[in-house]
Formats: sequence, structure tokens, C-alpha cells
Amino acid sequence: MPSHLFADRPAQPPEPGSVDALISQTRRLRGDVDAVRRDTVVDDDDAQGRWQRALCDLAVHHLDDLREHLGQLKEGLPPAPDAGAFPQQAAPEAAPEAQTRVGSAEWNLLTDEVSWSDELFQIFGRSPEAGALPLDELGSTLFSEDQPLLTAWVTACLVDGRPIDGEFRIVRADGRVRTLHMRGEPVLDSDGCTASMWAVLRDVSELRRSQRAVRESRDSLQRQREIAQTEHRLAVELQEAVLPPWRGSLRFPHSDAGSLDVAAHYLPSATSALVGGDWYDALELPDGSSMLTVGDLTGHGVTATSGMAMMLGALRGMAMAGIAPGPLMGWLNQLLETSVQPALGSAVCCSYDPARRVLTWAQAGHPAPLLFRRGSGRALAPPEGILLGATSGATYGQAEERLEVGDLLVLHTDGLTPRSIEFSRADGTERLLALAPRLSAARSAQDCVRLVVEEFGEAEREDDACVLVARVGG
Repeated sequence: MPSHLFADRPAQPPEPGSVDALISQTRRLRGDVDAVRRDTVVDDDDAQGRWQRALCDLAVHHLDDLREHLGQLKEGLPPAPDAGAFPQQAAPEAAPEAQTRVGSAEWNLLTDEVSWSDELFQIFGRSPEAGALPLDELGSTLFSEDQPLLTAWVTACLVDGRPIDGEFRIVRADGRVRTLHMRGEPVLDSDGCTASMWAVLRDVSELRRSQRAVRESRDSLQRQREIAQTEHRLAVELQEAVLPPWRGSLRFPHSDAGSLDVAAHYLPSATSALVGGDWYDALELPDGSSMLTVGDLTGHGVTATSGMAMMLGALRGMAMAGIAPGPLMGWLNQLLETSVQPALGSAVCCSYDPARRVLTWAQAGHPAPLLFRRGSGRALAPPEGILLGATSGATYGQAEERLEVGDLLVLHTDGLTPRSIEFSRADGTERLLALAPRLSAARSAQDCVRLVVEEFGEAEREDDACVLVARVGG
């Protein structure tokens, strides 16, 4: 039903072959998008997956609408000049839902005649025998909140000649609620007076549902990202507050022979935005000995970092109280077992007596310290010890190692030498031990840490890591 307002702007009808080509392209594209939608795996906790699936649904609805409009355009085209020159191509079969998405109507103000297309009867859920609704009764099918909108649009169209372009919700006879988009214009007679009004109404219920799903899933994804960013910031701040504040090399005790030159470094994960529960520390104890430790709690984020803070605080307190490494591990195991957030942890704790140059150490399911001496290295034989938090009442053994001037100790967490199908933990240890000549030639513990970081810092690690180096002085 063309409007008189557009009579001075005629358009050339497209060629039938071009419309057929567009229909074919639309069908192929719709199939491709539908395949992507089916392959999108979505679970309850995957906000990004839900957002991607909602976008695919929205794209499918748009393509269905495009295919329907092209089909209607094709039906209105004149026949091709030479029917034998081109093979007849059947019109694409529209989905049942798509067949009733667009309808048209015209209300004649002079004769009170109303003309509805068959599609519009289907959209309103109204039988043709019941007749089309006149303008003054059309509002009775709308939501009460939307009725004033339609009244204002129709009045402006009939009185002021303004086109209608808006949406409203209707309640069908079967109780289903649909959202319709209406575009309409007045049709003027030869005197410039409004003789009738035509409109095209489109059922956009599924389209709007898909758009809402996209918005909601996008907002959910954004909230999850903001929560993750906040959690990461809190975890980093907590980690920085708990880990030792010293940078560079640390030397203690300051005056005695056999003092230690200590340096350490934290390596963040290359694949995770969340901070893990790795720690390192070195303390000079009241009796003149030194405590060295590295460890790791399972998990990431604030939970793991707060657990690490609890464990490291307890470890420092017990070491200052003079508790030996073996019993200290037992107390840490009990603490972790009874914590509010159950977790597993691994750790190594060393007590170094500078007067005797004796290292006493214990471990809980952790890589053993590596000892480098005169250009070669080896892993210390580990005493008994299982993961922290694995079982109650676990006992942890102790081992002793007499050190010499120039000896180098390397303590690290498991993430420094990441395991994979190609590489085991033993392979990572061998890579560390292969650094023996270079580590022995280094001038300080800080230089040794730099060598280790250069060797392992660029690896695509799935977990963060810590490394601590201690060199025995003369």
C-alpha cells in the first residue's frame, strides 16, 4: 500500500535474479550462523559463552527477517522478460514462525472500511471471520500502559500528517503477549486531506527477546570482569602487604662468619589474571640463626592470597618462637586443616645456623632445595612430609646438611618449572641444575636470581612461582 507522500520518489524494481541471489546468500549465512550457535557450549557459570550464544540467536532472528523480506520482495516482482533464459528457482520455504512476522493494514476514514492482510490476522491471533479491528478498537488489544502511546501516534498521523514509527505490546486472544513494531503514514486525497491510513506491523517479540538476552549476558559478563578485576587488585595488594618488603640482596647475620646473602623473586602466571598463594621469606631469628622458606597454596585470587597470609604469618611467629622446621610443619598442617577455607599446600622451611654452617630443614610435599657447590648441583634428599592439609596428625621429618663457604641454595615453588606432557618436574629440576656453572660464577645472590628468572621467566607458566637464593659467605 504505497503512500501518496512517496509518489514523487519512484524506485526501480530489482531484477528477479538479484533477489534470488540475495535469498540464497542469506540462507547460506543463516546456516553458518546456526552452526556456530550449535557449537557454542554454554554452562551456568560461563557468562562469555551465554553472551556469545545470545548474539548468535540475535543474528539468526535478523537473518530470518531479512530472508522473509526478500521473499516478499520477490513475490511482488514482475516476471522475467525471458522465462526460458533462466531456470525457475523455487522460493525459499520460510519457517512457520517467520511466516507471520509481518502484516499490513489500511483504514479508510471516508468509508470506514478496514483491510488487514492474512499475516496480520495471524499476528493478532484473530480469525478473518471475526473481521479486522477499526482504529478506535485497536487499542483494546494493547497493554494499558501502551494505549496512550498508540492514541497519540494515530492522532498525530491523522491530524498533523506525521508518520508512525514505534512499538507496543498486545495481548492476543490466546493470552500470548507479543511486541509489535508499527510503521504507518496517512494517505492524502486530491485536496490534501487525510483519506486513509496504512501501516505495516511487524512482530518483533523474538527479536526483542534476543536483544534482551544479549544485553543481559553482556552485562553479566561485564560484572564478572569487574569482579575479577577487583579481586585481582585486592589479591595483589594483600600479596604486596604480606610478602617481604625487601628488594635486592639481604645479608644476615651482619657480623658473624657464615652469613647468608639472600635474594628472592616472584614470577606471576603468564596465563591467569588471578594471583596465586605462593610465598617466600627470609628472617633473622633471635638466637642468631636464619629462617628460609618458600611455599604454595592451591587456588587463586583473594581466597588463596588470604590463606597464604595466614600461613606465612603463623610460620614467622613459630620460627621467631624457636620451633624447629619439622614440628613447625606439623602445626602448619593442623592450622590449614582447621581453617575456614580448606586448601592444600606445599612448603619447605629451613633453619640455618651460621656458627656451625648447618642447614636444618623440613618439607611438605614440596620440591627439595638445590645445593650448588664448586660448579655442580644436586637436590637434597628430602625427609618425610606430605602436603599440608592432606591429613590430620601428619608428622614431618627433619634433615641436616653441613654447608661450606661459597655454597649456594636455591629454593623454589612448583610453578617455576611447570610440568606438561613433554616435561616433568624432574626435567625442570635438571634445567635448574644445568645452571650450576653460571650460578657458581655469579657475584651475588641477586645475580643468581636474575639468571634463574632469565631461564624460566619467559615460560608460558599456568601458575605463579617464587624463587629464593641463599649464598654462604666466609
